[in-house]
Amino acid sequence: MKSASSRRGPRPAIRTPDGLDQVYGIHALESLLERGETPRELWVQQGAGSRLKDVISSVQARGTRIKEQPRDLLDQLTQGAAHQGVVAFCPPLTPEGEESLWLKLRAWQAPVPPLLLVLDGVTDVHNFGACLRSADAAGAHGVIVAKDKAAPLNATVRKVACGAAEVVPVYQVTNLARTLAKLKDAGVWITGTAGEAEASVFDIDLTGPTALVMGAEGKGMRRLTREACDNLARLPMAGQVSSLNVSVATGICLFEAVRQRQLAS
Repeated sequence: MKSASSRRGPRPAIRTPDGLDQVYGIHALESLLERGETPRELWVQQGAGSRLKDVISSVQARGTRIKEQPRDLLDQLTQGAAHQGVVAFCPPLTPEGEESLWLKLRAWQAPVPPLLLVLDGVTDVHNFGACLRSADAAGAHGVIVAKDKAAPLNATVRKVACGAAEVVPVYQVTNLARTLAKLKDAGVWITGTAGEAEASVFDIDLTGPTALVMGAEGKGMRRLTREACDNLARLPMAGQVSSLNVSVATGICLFEAVRQRQLAS
């Protein structure tokens, strides 16, 4: 005998505002508001009005349409993520093009040398969001990704990045190896991370114009990306594990660059 749930069949698809991204969680929503962005629509969990009174008032003052929704619908919409009772619908983020990268590179040369993060084959949205958060905290000038084999700038990335996805420029390029070659021609030193490298990242000079290249977990950098690097560096591993999560390794490498630059200033 079939259960009642199996007789009901699959849940109907949730109708959401067309062409908009979901941004969920109180902190992510507050970050949007602090940057002056206004959600087109806000879904609030039924019965959570008093807990979210301040943020709802801020959104209402900007003319955002607000709807109350049952918690199970928000859970289904965010696939069980911690939405904290709010889901905002905002215009989607789009990466900048390669032309914008070359235009801005000139301005970054002074007074602070550019610090760029390059992600080669990082397709996990949670790792991408965490890398963006670290890039923002370290004051990186931008993140470079390829058009193929790269995580999208979606709602999960925005949630994990805690506001960094909206402020850290993401440059999407067609050919990553060719972009790295052009960066080298522009005076930027390319340091790639590889577990078998002889040099430690702590021994590489990161005080000048720098692009740090992080490869995908497991596979690492692609061959052409590796060949485009000036230096290869590793993180010294003292324990039993052979590697770190790419977002953790990214944070360590970026803040080693920050440490060196502070000492050199």
